[in-house]
Amino acid sequence: MNYVIIILVGYLIGSIPSGLLIGRAMFNTDLRQYGSHNIGATNAWRILGRKAGLIVFVLDFLKGAVSVLFAVFIGSGAGLPATPFVLILGGIMAIVGHSCSIFLSFKGGKGVATGLGVITMLMPQAAVCAFILWLIIVLITHYVSLASMIAAVSVPLQAYYWDKSWEYVIFGILAAAFVVYRHKANIFRLMNGSESKIHF
Repeated sequence: MNYVIIILVGYLIGSIPSGLLIGRAMFNTDLRQYGSHNIGATNAWRILGRKAGLIVFVLDFLKGAVSVLFAVFIGSGAGLPATPFVLILGGIMAIVGHSCSIFLSFKGGKGVATGLGVITMLMPQAAVCAFILWLIIVLITHYVSLASMIAAVSVPLQAYYWDKSWEYVIFGILAAAFVVYRHKANIFRLMNGSESKIHF
């Protein structure tokens, strides 16, 4: 039963459509109608500006981090040890909720910021390195999608490098595959040169 609670709460936390709420509350704008039609931080940055983009990023990041913390809280209260499985379960459900939100007819963002929040709680070293890698690629190419995919793919490699347990390596592989899949439209745009760039 406690695993079910972790799954449901992690999913519901992840399902909170931060970008949609910020866009409507602060700018009277539905992000789904502009730009890439995505509710994530990148589209918020492009359409609503830097401040909105940063706010959405932080909120999406916190969804992943809080879901992992909640899994620890529920697990400890129920006598479950904070095993990698318990932590990953809470985190992965937040990513699923963000990308397939029950509040958005099971649509949503691409899971990058929420995934970073999860990875920060699970593997802080990998999260820092992935973020630095993401930032370098964005500064050089101005393609957030490309940077996000490369940073995501680096996570399972880092989990192996930092000698994490096999659960973290498998989670990294699954999360990276999910992020790349969610960027399939961006991949086509990158290939034909029509992908939008972001400038600071």
